[in-house]
Amino acid sequence: MSIVKPWTSPMPEEQFGLMRDIISAPSPVGFESAMTLGVLKPYFDGFMPDSWGMHKYVGNASVVWDSHPGEDKRFSIMLVGHADKIRLQIRKISSDGKIWINSDSFLPNTLVGHEVTVFSEEPDEPGQYRSLKGGTIEALGAIHFVNSDLSSGRKGIRPNSLYLDLQMHGRHRSEQVKRLGLRPGDPILLDRPIKQGFSPDTFTGAYLDNGLGCFITAEVARLVVEAGGTHNVRCLYAIASHEEIGRFGSRVLAGELKPDVLIAVDVNHDYVAAPGISNRKMQPLEMGKGFTLSTGSIVSEQLNVRIRQTAKKFDIPFQIDVTGRDTGTDGMASVFAGVDSAATSIGLPIRNMHTISESGHTGDVLAAVHVLKETILGMDTEDELRSVFRESHPRLDQTTSMTHQGPATSTGHKTSDSI
Repeated sequence: MSIVKPWTSPMPEEQFGLMRDIISAPSPVGFESAMTLGVLKPYFDGFMPDSWGMHKYVGNASVVWDSHPGEDKRFSIMLVGHADKIRLQIRKISSDGKIWINSDSFLPNTLVGHEVTVFSEEPDEPGQYRSLKGGTIEALGAIHFVNSDLSSGRKGIRPNSLYLDLQMHGRHRSEQVKRLGLRPGDPILLDRPIKQGFSPDTFTGAYLDNGLGCFITAEVARLVVEAGGTHNVRCLYAIASHEEIGRFGSRVLAGELKPDVLIAVDVNHDYVAAPGISNRKMQPLEMGKGFTLSTGSIVSEQLNVRIRQTAKKFDIPFQIDVTGRDTGTDGMASVFAGVDSAATSIGLPIRNMHTISESGHTGDVLAAVHVLKETILGMDTEDELRSVFRESHPRLDQTTSMTHQGPATSTGHKTSDSI
């Protein structure tokens, strides 16, 4: 009987709807609970066994669903997505009513003209928040008003040129803005939920970074439960805060729960389609070719071997991502927290990262879901995992010698007189 391969088929509408809901949750840095508690908690409540627990934290809105709460001696595997989104912020409201904003981790020229949602505290009720839609991000007004360097493309838009346009008009515009109760620090999010793309199995919208990692973490949890759960391994399904400003949330989770294995799930780049970087000689990661698996940095090769073996066993496509000192993801959490964990990072190659038109491939997402599910279930069958990880680090002083394989024919095979 052939193995069903969900990553080769269109994503079911119900799954796509969940992914859209998770990604569209308004969870800028510091306000992550819209995703963690507003979307993900009801979803986990629908399938997790009564024996599971949930960890919450005082200083941030990170959450962890725990398959074996309190069993600290049990070998544990933590998956980490991050809920926080990069956001714009109001930085100044001038006397003429202009609402000046910062660009955070966006390129300024990618923001102009896009609709946004502003979130603001109720002035008379601290702790109560309101949302304002209909505004757009602007910087130039019109091409007719800019100098030749800007209109020709020789120079770009400066971050401090960006402002929020609420279409105010008439007299006393600054008073109109003031009555809204907006103030410096109010977060602003791009307003574009994901939708299906033009090409098959693609989707596009804002904030794939990192709603995708949170969706994958949740779906792995559901599928592991449906498969009967784990009996030897403690699973920690974590959704972290504050990744975008230094990965401060995940290091708290690692420090508190001390996982034996930590796997970050985050977005990555489609370097093949990225314009103007061919001279950088980047690894050829490509949307639609499977999930990415980090190597280098603090990555555990023992852990990566298990993931690669699982991918090979189930014919799940993947690509190797080369990292240097830092994975750039929550995969660094245990190191930052001073915790001994075997760690790695799994990614989804997307295009146009940190724009309103990020795009990805559902096959890559489902490949990541299923390789993590099968890796966890496979590790659950192993004995003495903690001892195995301690004693089985790869030894490059124990290698087999390689020799030249002889000249090849046009088919790539050795000729008959090869040594």
